[in-house]
Order: sequence, then structure tokens, then C-alpha cells
Amino acid sequence: MLNKILITTIFLLISCFSLLAQNNDDDDKKLGDLPNEVVVDSIIKIKNPINPLTPAKAAFYSAILPGLGQAYNKKYWKIPLVYAALGTGIYFYTTNNKEYNRYRDAYKSRLAGFTNDEFYLDVNGDQLPTPRVTDDGLRRAQKLFRKNKEVSILVTAGIYILNIIDANVDAHLLQYNVDENLTLAPHYKINKRDATSNLGLTLNFKF
Repeated sequence: MLNKILITTIFLLISCFSLLAQNNDDDDKKLGDLPNEVVVDSIIKIKNPINPLTPAKAAFYSAILPGLGQAYNKKYWKIPLVYAALGTGIYFYTTNNKEYNRYRDAYKSRLAGFTNDEFYLDVNGDQLPTPRVTDDGLRRAQKLFRKNKEVSILVTAGIYILNIIDANVDAHLLQYNVDENLTLAPHYKINKRDATSNLGLTLNFKF
């Protein structure tokens, strides 16, 4: 009877050891199946942080030197346009100012009693009995060119201000969040039932 109990106990111990060894082998196999490196695919995209001072910087740079704000925004193609517009305004101001001074000097000479201004001379520089431009003509010319000169100043100043505004707005738009998952697009469809056309807008939002 004692031998049977001893044999039964030994058998149970051997069975327990076998089960423990099998469990350890299974755990090792599971660990072996794991990859050496776990890569986590994240759907969160980290965007560049918004700098609220960027538009102010762009406007400040354009105020100091026209076109510098556009360069700060990396809109280099706008720089020649800025200088072409400003150059045109300055050119018209210079031209009108020169003509205004011509007629003003001639009119002052007439008021002083002289008759030797440029409008009293012909093409060869000879004295004319009557001037090519009368006193009234000189006054009208002064008014015309003074008005054109003032308009040229206003246009040039407006272009300068637009250059600052453009740099500021561009800096705002560059930081505007344009997500491809959110789109708004027009669509045009033909209704197959009655052959009519349908116009509308489609808003797509992807999660």
C-alpha cells in the first residue's frame, strides 16, 4: 500500500514538471514571435506652430524697404512688381515736376518784365515777336502739371502702402491652416432623368 502511494506521488510530480516545462516553452515561442522593433503609426500630424508676430514683421520689413516683406514671405516674384509700380509713380512725379518748374520759371520771368524765356524763342533760338505760350497758357500749364504731380505723389504713396498690406496679408495666409482632409469644391452634374444640369458645392471632411 505504501509503495502504491509513493509511486502515485512520483508520477504526479513528474506530470507537474512536464506541464511547467511545456508552459515555459510556449512562453518562449510567443516572445520569439515578437518583432525586435515596434513601430507606432500615428495619425497626428505635428504642424509648424503659428507665430502671431510674423505678419507684423513682414509689414515692418516692407515699411523699411519696399519688397523686403515679400522676400521675408518667400514671395520673390512680387519684388519686381513692387519696384516697377513704385518706379512708375516716381517717374511720373519727376516728369510732371520738371514740366511744372519750366512753366513756373517762364511765368515768373514774364512777371519780372523779361521776354527772354524759352517760349519766346524758336527752334533755332531766335527771338520771336510773340511768345509761343501766352501768360494764360503758362498759368493753365502750371495748374495742370501741379495737379498731375500731386496725383503722382498719391499714387506712389498708395503703392507703398499696398506693398505693406500685401506683405502682411501674405504672412497671415502662409500660416492659415489648409488641411487636405477638409475640401470645398464646386461640382457640375447632368441629371440623367430630365437632362438638366445641376450646380453646387461639395464639402468633404475626412476623419
